[in-house]
Amino acid sequence: MREDELEEIEELCSAATPGPWFVRTLDDSHAMNLVAVSTAPDSGHAERWPDFDHREIIAATLVQYPRYVDSGDERWDENAAFIAMAREAIPRLVEEIRRLRNVSADKGSG
Repeated sequence: MREDELEEIEELCSAATPGPWFVRTLDDSHAMNLVAVSTAPDSGHAERWPDFDHREIIAATLVQYPRYVDSGDERWDENAAFIAMAREAIPRLVEEIRRLRNVSADKGSG
């Protein structure tokens, strides 16, 4: 991966809502069975609006009824977990690539 590609990834990460992100399961008459990525952790109570702050929601991977958001393979929980994990993991991976390049460069010059 080229340095300009790493810089582009860093820029995207920096522009996104700060982490950590969490998977939340919410439920209400306007968005039944909502699986979301949020800046607030899941309470385990499947809150109904207005008992959750919509500004905490980063993305949704399922809104079952009405069918606003869905995935054909029904991996909405897995997709939400991946999105939430990526917020923290991708910046760390970019750092690790750079660290390993520096180690490799140091060994090459020595």
